[in-house]
Amino acid sequence: MVASFLYERITRGRPSVTGTLAEPQGAPEPRFALQGSVNWMHALALVVQDEALEWSHMQTYYQHVQRFTNLSDAAMNTVFEQLLMSLHHLSAVKAMANAGRDQDLVRVGIMAWYYGIYCAASAMIAARDGSQQKDHTSTATQWDRQIASDGLAVSPFAFRLTTLVKKDATSEIAVLRNGNNFSLPTRPTNVADARGACISYLSGTRDYREWQICEDLKLKELSKLGLNDFRSKRAQQLRDGRLQGRCLGFLHQAFRYRGKANYRDALFLTYEAQVDTVIKGFISDMETVLKAFIVMAGAFCSKRVDLTYWQAFLDDLEGHLGLTVMPKYVWT
Repeated sequence: MVASFLYERITRGRPSVTGTLAEPQGAPEPRFALQGSVNWMHALALVVQDEALEWSHMQTYYQHVQRFTNLSDAAMNTVFEQLLMSLHHLSAVKAMANAGRDQDLVRVGIMAWYYGIYCAASAMIAARDGSQQKDHTSTATQWDRQIASDGLAVSPFAFRLTTLVKKDATSEIAVLRNGNNFSLPTRPTNVADARGACISYLSGTRDYREWQICEDLKLKELSKLGLNDFRSKRAQQLRDGRLQGRCLGFLHQAFRYRGKANYRDALFLTYEAQVDTVIKGFISDMETVLKAFIVMAGAFCSKRVDLTYWQAFLDDLEGHLGLTVMPKYVWT
């Protein structure tokens, strides 16, 4: 990358870095992180295509799911509302993919992709227990605990960790990898590599969450004890106590991705001529992944809500919705 005014001023580690108000020490080196963001989405798309996550497949997958006969009207309305909102986001991503200008649209594409996932996940939670969470972290945790941990999510959305403690998570990662050591810096070209890349992103997200928690501990608990690192046994106990029992699933990764790819990485998504090659097909991959997630969410919800109401919901949207993406595109 040729040295440039903006790159030199805001990238960490540069001699004359001045940083930003949000990151006074400078932003992390963006080039390698950008490759990881693009490659993770491509990996997800490859696995989704291999799994053939179509409506008939998901109907079979959820054939033993029982209806929620006591689901309140408000909860049922929330299921339908959130599914409708997921269609809005998928329709937007599809339009962006068809526009053929990834560089112009990639940042808003990332946001639309995330919120499509978020809305579809919220619908699944409401259909599962009749609740709706008030923030993104709670939604991610509840989706993981009520959907993924109970075998109600399919690959690649089912990859998860039951703990953030490094030694225990490392063992779980090894089981998931099953000898597959492919990592994100390289673009996957086949399904085996794609699965390895997905586990690599899961592992990286665990590392990131540990860093977040450790930084918080330094400012609070460790500061009160007069400690500033985790070399002491007491500090390690505090760290592992905070990490223990915290699950990590696809929604947690998607939430991290919204911030990582949309803010830090996306700063340079259009910054150099060669970026056009790096992100070519990126929005198309987002469309593939989001569609699969919404198919899965709709199939699950269709098994939980009253069948008559589900059909009325589909008929209503087919008759009145003005989106390019209609229910029959995902839920038939």
